[in-house]
Amino acid sequence: MNLRKYFIGLLFFASFLSLIAQPNYRVEVKIPDIPGYKTLKCDFHSHTVFSDGTVWPTFRIEEAWRDGLDAIAITDHIEYQPHKDYIPTNHNAAYEIGKNLAKELGLILIQGSEITRDMPPGHLNAIFITDANALVKDTWKEAIKAAVDQGGLVFWNHPGWRGQQPDGVSRWYDEHTYLYENKLITGIEVVNSIEYYPAVFEWCLEKNLAILGNSDIHNPINFDYGKNRRPITLVFATDRTSEGIKEAIINRGTAVFYDGKIYGEEKYLKPLFNESIHFATTDVNNVGRGTANIKVTNNSDIDFELRLAGTDEVIRFPEFIKLLAGTTMMFPIRARKDNTDVNKKYSVVYAVENLITGADKNLKVPLEFNVKVTPKK
Repeated sequence: MNLRKYFIGLLFFASFLSLIAQPNYRVEVKIPDIPGYKTLKCDFHSHTVFSDGTVWPTFRIEEAWRDGLDAIAITDHIEYQPHKDYIPTNHNAAYEIGKNLAKELGLILIQGSEITRDMPPGHLNAIFITDANALVKDTWKEAIKAAVDQGGLVFWNHPGWRGQQPDGVSRWYDEHTYLYENKLITGIEVVNSIEYYPAVFEWCLEKNLAILGNSDIHNPINFDYGKNRRPITLVFATDRTSEGIKEAIINRGTAVFYDGKIYGEEKYLKPLFNESIHFATTDVNNVGRGTANIKVTNNSDIDFELRLAGTDEVIRFPEFIKLLAGTTMMFPIRARKDNTDVNKKYSVVYAVENLITGADKNLKVPLEFNVKVTPKK
């Protein structure tokens, strides 16, 4: 048996063993739609054996389906192919191999590639392309132009990756100014794998670039994340199609969900919170300093962590509330004094500590209750 056939056979066998060790069912990610948009769960950065990944394209697709994703892009490197002595070079192969299975599973497969260059400008993903082989160019400018000429969108990968920035500090170079001013870049990874880049988040907000977060997965997903979720890009699209996702990214309708936190603009995070949380109790009737309970249900897969943004001299509200995912809970409120006599509408402001709207900012939400307290006799 020649070495190439042996190597390919070994890859198939390893993928098979890993696959059968994983459950053959889909776990939905419960994050609600918001008014006017569908909330789609996406990963736009992943690898297979056609560059430096360890799995076959169909394995990557089944994995994404099991993880509850709506869309995935396989973005194998153009310039870096450590398996090229064993795997034929065809930069379209992963997409061609995976597209039928993706369609069968109802998963949106987006064709992409990673343009792998030294910093600056670093690594850039091109997605929504039609021919990855056309991205084989002498210079990074030519490669990006080839992607954009196909209707592709280009985003900057892991700006603070220590493989190119040894100190882990993200830096904006003249080359990125060129990309930005010529409208050749659509977004930046604010989260890559397990790394979060606060400065990059601010760049996206200041420059109106799409906020992206992806796994950059090379191994089987459970090898790197275990029972934890991979980082995903939440895309607020008008419909569940490839075209809808592309339009949303162009319009910066994105956020990032990772490690229990969501990073994004207030205009998306506020309705996301409101659609996730339902208050069964909005009217509070109490006597003196007795305790009244507020009943609330969290219909999402997000644990919301609320910190009181201010205090009230008459009514005591909890300093901290954790609304656990998929549960109904009660939290207490009460008057501070037995002789309290109040009958009015309260709008209590909480900061949602794990909904991040800027490098040093959290979403603030008003919770409204009709409170009636009569004095204790």
